[in-house]
Amino acid sequence: MNTQDINENADREWHVLGLSGGKDSAALAVYMRQNHPELDLEYFFTDTGKELPEVYEFLGKLEGFLGKPVRRLNPDRDFDFWLQRYNHFLPSPQSRWCTRQLKIRPFENWIKSALESGVKVFSYVAIRADEQYREGYMSHHPNLKVRLPFKESGYDKTGVLELLEGSGLGLPAYYEWRTRSGCTFCFYQQKIEWVRLLERHPEFFEEAKAYEKSAIDHGTQFTWSQGESLTELQQPERRATIKREHSKRMRRLRDKRQINPLRPDAEPIDIDDLYGQSKMCFACHK
Repeated sequence: MNTQDINENADREWHVLGLSGGKDSAALAVYMRQNHPELDLEYFFTDTGKELPEVYEFLGKLEGFLGKPVRRLNPDRDFDFWLQRYNHFLPSPQSRWCTRQLKIRPFENWIKSALESGVKVFSYVAIRADEQYREGYMSHHPNLKVRLPFKESGYDKTGVLELLEGSGLGLPAYYEWRTRSGCTFCFYQQKIEWVRLLERHPEFFEEAKAYEKSAIDHGTQFTWSQGESLTELQQPERRATIKREHSKRMRRLRDKRQINPLRPDAEPIDIDDLYGQSKMCFACHK
């Protein structure tokens, strides 16, 4: 929606759906297209500039299915700018300044003039019915309404996978080695995902390592991965240990699944299945 649209339609509604490049938000776009064709939804993707190439590839496939472009929202200041503003303090689960500055802020700037013009903005977020631990965006403006269709309709992970399979989209290509979208150096990655990033995209691993070294050089002791630096993690013996531990977790979980006929064998095992649920950023991963 542009400024002219807002001024001419101050009493109208604007429906937007944020895509992360992940499976859940893509499935929600499929669900809304199939179940609410009466809504003129506008799809958007907040591009941090640090996304996996597989994310952009999947967004292209999704645009083809939806028959509509996905608007790219770009932050007015990039990651490097904000890293300096935060004194080279790396973002972390305790200080998620990257989400605030590179995801939420561009979205709020995008809809600000519409809200101020009296347009009711409805934002659709892909939090599933089986994700009681997930937190969505909290609206602080009376004209911004957040909707959670999957929670309202009871869609869980299996339902999401069925939607993607039925649409022909399938899962994003990064599911071969990682089960969350988001920045290449996202601090929510498990150690096995850092190892796979090193093997799949060594240039992104090196960039993350450079950010980490810069943070340490500026006096902070926080690293991307808890308890060790990426330099330590990439050592051959350490990588081998991480892979062995991950394989053990996989075997234990598969053994448990064999006695549960209600859970499809084809359902992919994701990071939350293996390492426990975490309060991930609402704007990433989904």
